[in-house]
Amino acid sequence: MRRLRLVPEKTNIKFMKGRFAGLATSAFLSIASIIMFFYPGLNYGIDFKGGILMEVRFEKPADFPGLRGKLGDLNLGEVALQQFGSPNDVLIRLESQGTADEANNNAANLVRTELAKSYPGTEVRRVDVVGGKISAELFESGLLAVGLALLAIAVYIWFRFEWMFAFAALVTLLLDITKMIGFFAVMQLPFGLTAVAAILTIIGYSINDKVVVYDRMRENLRRYKQMPLRELIDLSINETLSRTIFTSMTTFLAMIPLAFMGGESVEVFAMGMLFGIIVGTSSSIFIAAPLVLLTGEKWLRRGKAAAEAADKKAAAAAQQS
Repeated sequence: MRRLRLVPEKTNIKFMKGRFAGLATSAFLSIASIIMFFYPGLNYGIDFKGGILMEVRFEKPADFPGLRGKLGDLNLGEVALQQFGSPNDVLIRLESQGTADEANNNAANLVRTELAKSYPGTEVRRVDVVGGKISAELFESGLLAVGLALLAIAVYIWFRFEWMFAFAALVTLLLDITKMIGFFAVMQLPFGLTAVAAILTIIGYSINDKVVVYDRMRENLRRYKQMPLRELIDLSINETLSRTIFTSMTTFLAMIPLAFMGGESVEVFAMGMLFGIIVGTSSSIFIAAPLVLLTGEKWLRRGKAAAEAADKKAAAAAQQS
């Protein structure tokens, strides 16, 4: 029984021919993402901004004008309503009522009471209350988590391979992260702890894909001591291409139902994962590999120079004998 192969066994795509185009495109997208971080900026979720979030299911399709009017009469400040999933499901966002948790809890209870009175049968499925101080701490913890993840990955790659692999992986991950932030800015998805979880997951997913390619490069460096590094990298990518496509496709397909049929928090995570899978997979080929080629030509081919010297020495010894 033959195995299903999405990529022919003898594939020989010259990926490194497009290395400069890939690096330039990635740099452009990352710069654009940094600009979008400041304008229009991220849509910070309740985790990082503070406030009240309620997930409500009505028995009938929600009457947004009437609901907005009734909640506005409670004098709780700005009220944001958003439909998600079915027409009966609504997210209610209220601004923070102050630094005291008790004030925010009282506001949530007022909304719950008003919904029960005006819309009997309404189900309040989730209530999240986050104060301003807690949201600031969560934001700092999220940044720290991303930073520590990058540091740990750089150390791991440095010890397992060589410094040029660690450098390429770290730069590539930074570019991947900036693109994901740009994606959240463009789509205006709520950026909170769920978004940070998606970024951390993509960091792990992306580095796993790069380690697979790096392992094959290391094997081929030992096997083909005379092969130019550019050809060796192309060979390594082609040899792992089938595995890369299978892994990315299965993960991508698994995320699609969550992105379109999950609740808000699941939707944010799944949408970030969908974009991150595309970015992480393409960056392994068009960013990480070219960076290894640019930085490692001299260092990774020290074995080639030694082999050539040994061949010359052996030839000279044969002529003398």
